[in-house]
Amino acid sequence: MLRHYESLGLVRPSGRTGSGYREYSEEDIRRIFHIESLRALGLSLSEVKRALDDAGFTPSAIVDDLIRRTCERIAAETELLTRLRRIHAADPAGWEDALQVVTLLQALGSKSADARQRAALASASSASSADEVPVPVEALVEAALGESDPHVAGALRWALARSGDGAPALLAEGIGSPVAAVRERAVRSLAVMPGGEAAGHLRDALTHPDPVVRGHPALAIGARGDTDAVPGLVDLLMEGRNDTDAADTLSALAGDTATADRIAHRLVERLARSTPRAPARGRLTQALAGVPGTRASQALAELSHDADRAVALTATYLLHLREAHLRDAR
Repeated sequence: MLRHYESLGLVRPSGRTGSGYREYSEEDIRRIFHIESLRALGLSLSEVKRALDDAGFTPSAIVDDLIRRTCERIAAETELLTRLRRIHAADPAGWEDALQVVTLLQALGSKSADARQRAALASASSASSADEVPVPVEALVEAALGESDPHVAGALRWALARSGDGAPALLAEGIGSPVAAVRERAVRSLAVMPGGEAAGHLRDALTHPDPVVRGHPALAIGARGDTDAVPGLVDLLMEGRNDTDAADTLSALAGDTATADRIAHRLVERLARSTPRAPARGRLTQALAGVPGTRASQALAELSHDADRAVALTATYLLHLREAHLRDAR
């Protein structure tokens, strides 16, 4: 090692003995320790020589470069470790199964949307087949939370819905992401998952501060007959997002008098708080049409005299339809 350092000009012995052995002074030994310390940081020998010989050399630039290279190496090692753990979680019976999992994992990370979609569909098929090794659910969740292509995202949500246990909890973690797109992907994936665990996470998301996150659970659990979705569905009407679906879901939920009156009260309350002539007032008024009961009828009668002419005309028309329907029913 010392001969190699000497050939590169990193260190030179202060002298030689009569027998030809190299003699190193205390300063030489100190330099050797400096070389070893710098190498331990990851510097190449040429970088070490420059650091020791260039009086004007400032270490900040090379330390920044070392930090960058170290982060890249750690990221690569972490990715490899994650992949190995996922292969282990799939519990392959042999190398053929292991290679099948590797192929699907690589395809899920492909730059080609078509390749990712095929991998997602293959993952769903393997989850329902006893003869194929399923893709680890962690990999599917990661892919779903990072997927921007709507067709691939749909295939991944379908695969997750068939993946069994584990997915709801991992997707729920995504709802806490600081990235809005990740939060929406997480809650949309949960919305199509069967079972009580997914429904529980959706119910928790009804109070999320992000209105986009609140909207998808409201539609999902409302479609399952859960009246806790009512406030979120009314919010969708206010915001004009999926408002037709929200109105239809509210109408389906209003199956008994108590729930119908509660929905009507919520709609009237939001109408009273809304800005005059705001587009939301028209959507709220139209939603009352699908809510049975006297409370909704009273609200429409009051709205038929509203200062907003569009709202008044809509309410009058809906009230006439309602009265005609009641007459026909008799």
